[in-house]
Amino acid sequence: MSCDETPAATGGNRRPRLDNLTLSRKEGFRTLAEAPPRIQPDPLTPKDLTRLSDAARTQYDKDRRVWHANLGPIKTPQLAALQGDLWDIIDSNVQDGDKPKGAVAVDAFPGLGKTTAVLNFAQKFHRREIKEEGAFTETGNERWPVCRVGLTSNTGMKDFNRAILEFFAHPARFRGTSAQFLQRALDCVLDCETKILIVDDLHFLKWSNRNGKEVSNHFKYIANEFPVSLIFIGVELESRGLYSEMDECGDVTLAQTARRTTPLSMEPFAVDDDGHRREWRNLLLWLEQRIVLAQKFPGMLADDLCDELYARSTGHIGTLMTLINRSCQRATRIGAERIDKELLDTVKLDAAAEKARKHHEAALKARRWTSKPSTTARPGEAA
Repeated sequence: MSCDETPAATGGNRRPRLDNLTLSRKEGFRTLAEAPPRIQPDPLTPKDLTRLSDAARTQYDKDRRVWHANLGPIKTPQLAALQGDLWDIIDSNVQDGDKPKGAVAVDAFPGLGKTTAVLNFAQKFHRREIKEEGAFTETGNERWPVCRVGLTSNTGMKDFNRAILEFFAHPARFRGTSAQFLQRALDCVLDCETKILIVDDLHFLKWSNRNGKEVSNHFKYIANEFPVSLIFIGVELESRGLYSEMDECGDVTLAQTARRTTPLSMEPFAVDDDGHRREWRNLLLWLEQRIVLAQKFPGMLADDLCDELYARSTGHIGTLMTLINRSCQRATRIGAERIDKELLDTVKLDAAAEKARKHHEAALKARRWTSKPSTTARPGEAA
């Protein structure tokens, strides 16, 4: 490579910028779903880096920053299992419009990738629907197979209905009653042939108070009258009353939501047996292949740092990805071009991870656990 050549980057002008989109608008979701895959920057040796011109090195480092910040989603066993269940449920919800469709509640602790997994599934569903049915309906409207709505702590019926209209950019989303917003939302769903309604951050609702009952009944109405499959995403939804037959006052208004909702979950990576340890190793091998650092080597993560990475992340995929991303950014910026324990120890993480880290590291020093399987694949072997 000559000093004036620019290495293969993240796709140049082929790929739209995704750092300023919002999934609360249909255009943002479509941009994410239909964007071409990122192109991994070329791996360069330390000698190759010194031969780059200033302009080429600046572009290469920028491409690596963007690449490392957007690794994944990874087809982990947890993601594959969740998406398999989602396909079963959504594809079985092709009943005629006079029959209500089953809902899904994805309930897991933060940092386990539940929103990432659901959104990745929704993108695949969007692409499949567009491929099979076309970008426009028979009546000439744009087809929007998926609608995604996020909740806040004081969301009521009117706010929820308006959020749906906001997604579709309905011109009458600013004025009207709750009932009017709901009918406009139904018109949008019918006109655009929407099949999935994702409700994110459902745990923000307080199900035992008036708002919670209203929204629960609202979901019931949508399941009955809208030709959509509801996918809820949240934390500790069972303890908050989503699956309850009645509330603390003996009201059974929540029962129908519970009967029609299938709970799904995601678990952190475990290292309690060789099978689970191999899954952890495969994840690190996958990451090794996608890290673009001039001094990386086979086994850098999967062999040399497997225990440290588990102790720092406690098996939470979200925390692990943050740790790898920040480590790569630091390794590039300071010129280390590799990740080792010394560099890893300088990278800061969220408070929950740092708190759990002390316990795991103490147990590791006492040799009470390890993330290394008894038999391992060759260093750098594909996951």
